[in-house]
Amino acid sequence: MKYENGDLIKKALNGEFEVIVHGCNCFNTMGAGIAKQIKYNFPEAYQVDSITKKGDKEKLGKCSFVQINRKNIYLTIVNAYTQYRYGREKVSTYYSAIRKCMKWIKENFHDKKIGMPLIGAGLGGGDWKIISRIINQELEGEDVTIVKYRKD
Repeated sequence: MKYENGDLIKKALNGEFEVIVHGCNCFNTMGAGIAKQIKYNFPEAYQVDSITKKGDKEKLGKCSFVQINRKNIYLTIVNAYTQYRYGREKVSTYYSAIRKCMKWIKENFHDKKIGMPLIGAGLGGGDWKIISRIINQELEGEDVTIVKYRKD
């Protein structure tokens, strides 16, 4: 796992990744943080999320995804259901859900260039030390870049 500073979405649109993964809640909102930017820049990802059942706790640990083409940049956006609720009042990240999502990503996107934010540690309130250990364990040997947001 590598770390870079910058804008995950811009990097993806520049062809730096084949897959980008971001954490979602189970209420189909994509109303804040990186999810809001994904919704704005890749409305297809929000459409796929909207097809899933709103408020369904069974979505935790599962993923929805869409493949897109922007000016001959082919990219898969993965909505990883790592939070049940949304809001800033307490930790809403489920570490077990992150683990399940990472296992699914390894099974479905092995040998792809994967980019993701500090998934679960922003608005989800999770502990990055725990989350990064899970990602390292489940995506061992994969080409994963964590992009720490910094406006260009």
